[in-house]
Amino acid sequence: MPTSSVRDLRVLITGGARGIGAATAALFAARGARVWIGDVDEDACRRTADQLGVRAGRLDVTSMASWRQMLESIAQDSAVGDPLDILVNNAGVMPLGALQDETEQVRDLILDVNVRGVLNGMQAVLPGMARRGYGHVVNVASMAGMIPLPGMVTYNASKFAVVGASLAARREYAGTGVAVSAVLPSAVRTELTSGAPLGRGMPTVDPDDVAAAILAVLGSRAARRSVPRWLAPAWSATAFVPERLQNLARRLLDDRRALTSLDTTARSAYIERVNRQALAHRAHTDKPAS
Repeated sequence: MPTSSVRDLRVLITGGARGIGAATAALFAARGARVWIGDVDEDACRRTADQLGVRAGRLDVTSMASWRQMLESIAQDSAVGDPLDILVNNAGVMPLGALQDETEQVRDLILDVNVRGVLNGMQAVLPGMARRGYGHVVNVASMAGMIPLPGMVTYNASKFAVVGASLAARREYAGTGVAVSAVLPSAVRTELTSGAPLGRGMPTVDPDDVAAAILAVLGSRAARRSVPRWLAPAWSATAFVPERLQNLARRLLDDRRALTSLDTTARSAYIERVNRQALAHRAHTDKPAS
């Protein structure tokens, strides 16, 4: 399926209620794809689906049972056995701040949504795609999967994991007709970056830019695609730059801004929602609160 044409293809986008997920759903629907969006926030997901003219369902990416229910619903709706041609693993959370202040509940949520959610999605759809001999999984990682930053320790860990899992799954399914790609955006102007000081040497992009990159990798079948495109090669070149010069550049760019310059008021609505989600997730997984 080496084409960026998605007309009549069946596409599931996780984290589809907002941001990158909603922008990707809008682009794919405009190109004639048959789009389903899934999100743990079912009400917001259905509102977005109604606005875009796509289908929606509740999807907790941390739960394989939820994945099975979503895929069964898509299969019934599309009257086919294996329901998907394309999966966009986009769901993610991004709390910021000092590692010492991070609660165990929030840490569990970051790792379970950002990492386990991607692994669950790939396990749920790749075998069926391989049996048919075609399909594509696009995992939305982040440049935080290549660039370590203070104030993002657990988030960095999760996105490094997504990049590694994408590349490993790509090799595991090589020769089956199925592709796995990772898209690595820089800072995206969405709710996840609310209250975070952007710019000042940090490239920023819009959700539509990331959606366009996701569409592009369906044609190129590239292993990785950064947004903007020049950023990953530029960062890779730092392997040849002495650490003392890298440290100087980081000081000039203020790479500690996630620790020192967050606007907690502007970010409060997002953090409150993440905290509620973290507590609900802890209760669902039957772990005692810490």
